[in-house]
Amino acid sequence: MQDHLQRALSQLADEPIEVTAAGRTDTGVHASAQVVHFDTQAARDPSSWVRGTNSHLHEGARVLWARGVAPGFHARYGALSRTYRYLLLDDGVAPAILRHRVGWYHKPLDVECMSRAAASLVGEHDFSSFRDAQCQAKSPVRHLMQARVERRGPLVVFTFRANAFLHHMIRNVVGSIVYVGAGKHAPEWIAELLARRDRREAAPTFAADGLYLAGVEYDPAFGLPAFRDQPLLTLP
Repeated sequence: MQDHLQRALSQLADEPIEVTAAGRTDTGVHASAQVVHFDTQAARDPSSWVRGTNSHLHEGARVLWARGVAPGFHARYGALSRTYRYLLLDDGVAPAILRHRVGWYHKPLDVECMSRAAASLVGEHDFSSFRDAQCQAKSPVRHLMQARVERRGPLVVFTFRANAFLHHMIRNVVGSIVYVGAGKHAPEWIAELLARRDRREAAPTFAADGLYLAGVEYDPAFGLPAFRDQPLLTLP
């Protein structure tokens, strides 16, 4: 969607615009709270940036708010944390209306066991066991501040908040926690995987369909809108 946003902004500003995003997402991954910054000579009030950009924007994306910021602000490097959600339908029938919007597992999962497994990931750890082979990060160490698994209606909802994430880290973690929920391993297996630091020991990478960038946190001094949780998808 970055190219669509840049074209829409460029039309409104009447000059070329390039944006920098808080987080890069793989093909098939969604964002309900992406943050971008850009430089421009155009003078527009915040409401015009929102309404004007949306009038030129691809129907699959919308600008929610706009603010002027100090020159030192950087959407990616200035982020204190990022929050991702994974929405999973565990049902005998694959999703139809929500196809490509939620992940799917073919039978009910034990969410209590999954929650216990996820808790072992909280803290600063070497996440090599959940790191994609093509990851270019200099270090596999990340500080995971939150790892929660809960059931909301028919969906199993994973929430992860960290200072940063490795390539495919969340989808690899979800795949392994689903193995726990399916009874293939005990909850303690996740802590064992973490200690082994070997990607080959963990479960396969889970589908991108249910993954959402759900929030980005910055220093309050920048005066950006507070992180506001977006409504979860619901099944009819």
